[in-house]
Formats: sequence, structure tokens, C-alpha cells
Amino acid sequence: VYAVFLASVIYGIGFVGNVFVPKGIDGGLPSSLPTTVVIDLMLVALFGAQHSIMARPAFKRAWLKIVPVSLERSIFVLASSLSLFVLFWQWHPIVTTVWDFPQGFARVALTVVFYLGWCGVVASTFLINHFDLFGLRQVYLHLRELPYTPVPFKQPWIYRMIRHPLMTSFLVAFWATPHMSGGHLLFALAMSAVIIMGTILEERDLVTLHGDEYRRYRQQVSM
Repeated sequence: VYAVFLASVIYGIGFVGNVFVPKGIDGGLPSSLPTTVVIDLMLVALFGAQHSIMARPAFKRAWLKIVPVSLERSIFVLASSLSLFVLFWQWHPIVTTVWDFPQGFARVALTVVFYLGWCGVVASTFLINHFDLFGLRQVYLHLRELPYTPVPFKQPWIYRMIRHPLMTSFLVAFWATPHMSGGHLLFALAMSAVIIMGTILEERDLVTLHGDEYRRYRQQVSM
């Protein structure tokens, strides 16, 4: 599952950046604009619904009656990765140019910021607990016959300045591009909406989980 996740992330970088992959965000055969918009929005909604529903505590409580704790996170990661692959596979391009910077400083700078955004995504996961986030810690503890303990609430480095550096890094990666097509713009807008709504739901769950400790954190640190 972790290998599938890594493949989805690496392909995702190439997909959004139109580099190194057989089909980027501007690749494929275009359809009529209304059809394309409907299909692409449904693909983003599929990912957003899967991600949001499976992450909610109520779903987890019901789901854990069927699957063991050691596999719950791995199944979530697998479902997320597969929904991304469906998005990459079925995405329809809109090749209209929204902006396109010529060769020069601005183009290089936006390309650098694009990759820095993805570096921020990876770094943010390791600041909390990368291996718990993607299900490896749960399986390791199970193999050692040790009980699973949730990762404690902590505020390392950039988490003292931004409450959601992982989501912020995704936004940077989605929006920083020297060439913005209509399809890329639709993707960035739709994924931004998914991120914002998902973050609001996540914060509600974190308040329930951590109580006043997280309320104080929200008062002290910007979203």
C-alpha cells in the first residue's frame, strides 16, 4: 500500500506539472467544454468524498467493527491513492491558456515554487509522524504485538506558524505554475475547495479529540 501511495504522489507531481508522465493535466483528447467540466469536477468530488468520509471519526468507529486497527489507515491510504489514479486516468484537458510566462525569471521562479510546494508536502508529514499518517506504524506495532497509541498533539517548527502546512503546501503546488491552462485552473480551484472544506471538518474533529489544547492552538496560530 505504501508503494502504491508513493507511486500516486510521484505521478501526481508529474501530472500537475506536465512532466515525466505519459499523461499530464493538459494531456489527452479534449471533449466539449460542458462535458469536460462535469467529468473533471466529478473526479475531484470522488476523491474529496472518499477522503473526507473515511477520515471522519463516526465512519472510523463503524469501519473498525469490520477491519482491524492495524489496517484501518492502510485501507484509507489505498483508497485515496486509487481514487487519485482514477482522476489521473480519466481527467479531460481544457487547453485554453489562462496565463503563460515566457522564458525568464518569472517562469523559473514559478517552477521552483512549484517544486518547493511538493517538498513542503513531504516535509510536513515527517514533522508530525510520516509512518503513522500512512499506516506503516500501525502495522509495525501489530507485528511486534504492541498496542497502538495515537500520536500525541505537538507543534514542531512550522506548525507553530501555520496550523496546516501540509494543506498549504498542496495549495502552493497546485497554483504555482508558469503555464496555467483552463484545465489546470479548474483542478486548482476544485482541489482548493476540497482542501478548505476538509480542513474545516478536520479542525472540528481535532477540537473534539484534544479539547481546550487545540482551541488555544487555534487562537495562537493562523490556519
